[in-house]
Amino acid sequence: MYERFGLVLMVTRTCNLRCAYCYVGAKSGETMDLSLGRAAIDRAVRSLAPGGTLELGFLGGEPLLVADRIAELIDHARAATRQAGLRLAISMTTNGTVADEPAWRVMTALDVQLTVSHDGLPEVHDRYRRAADGRGTSAQVTDTLARLLAAGVDVQVAMVVRPNNVARLPEGIVWLRRRGVRHVVPSLDLWAQWDPPAARELEAAIARAADLWHEGLPTCSISWFDEKAARLAGVGATATARCGFGDGEVAVSPSGRLYPCERLIGDDGLDNPMRLPGHVLEGDDFLHLPKPAAVGSGCSSCGIHADCNTFCRCGNYVRTGDVSRPDGLLCLWNKACHDQTARILRKMSCPCASSLSVFSSLS
Repeated sequence: MYERFGLVLMVTRTCNLRCAYCYVGAKSGETMDLSLGRAAIDRAVRSLAPGGTLELGFLGGEPLLVADRIAELIDHARAATRQAGLRLAISMTTNGTVADEPAWRVMTALDVQLTVSHDGLPEVHDRYRRAADGRGTSAQVTDTLARLLAAGVDVQVAMVVRPNNVARLPEGIVWLRRRGVRHVVPSLDLWAQWDPPAARELEAAIARAADLWHEGLPTCSISWFDEKAARLAGVGATATARCGFGDGEVAVSPSGRLYPCERLIGDDGLDNPMRLPGHVLEGDDFLHLPKPAAVGSGCSSCGIHADCNTFCRCGNYVRTGDVSRPDGLLCLWNKACHDQTARILRKMSCPCASSLSVFSSLS
């Protein structure tokens, strides 16, 4: 039985945007039946030990196009976890362009951790995150963010970082902060081609973003440095089922097929090599799915192995085709975030710094 279990429901493939870097697959009208969603939640509940936590996430397509269905599934999860004596942590990622009454009720629910996608500067956002008719969407998303912040929602903003916008990442963080955003979650586009000049720009952008992280502490956060700081300080990151990759984490497509991570669902074909065996309706729990491969032993000799995110099997698979092998981009990104977090902690004369032998190797 798991102490924590991550269940991600792709509730619909329908989307009102046509983002150039989308990895989800065809924008069909396929939507998850309510019975499938309930079955997935019940199966996850039966996989948890007494007192455990169900981490329930929703995504699409654009999930809020079926906001009423999400609300029903959330109600079901609340009742099921309460009856089983479990805790429930709900999260959802939206593109921020759907804010009608049903969507608003979901977004402003007190127990939903909301993430809105916006790539920072309006011109950067509008370059790739366009509506189906070709219009840019930054103004619409910015309006949604303003309404959410005015309503007291502590929303996170996800920024996709690509080779051709990485240099503007720091400017984008500043732009969002000036509009009241306190929590920024940059996300590397792992499907993009990162050449050496782009990799150098990534390192430079991480250094500038680390200074912004320092300036914003303790009220503002940037996920790339928050986690590294926790690890360097020896307090550990917040406990989570992610990245369980099939072992304590399962993603369910609208068809009910199972995957180790939502980023690998793609077009949800039967020939998808990352599809897990079975169907959400086949089985009482998720305890007997095949266990994923471990990250290759080649990483064990790395000086920052214990503080690294190259354990992300999904990222490894996207970059190298091998869930156990990271590539140079992931290593560079981890080392740059690690080094810059350590630099900031030294600048702050963090009490933990003198006890971290790793700092001496970063000078």
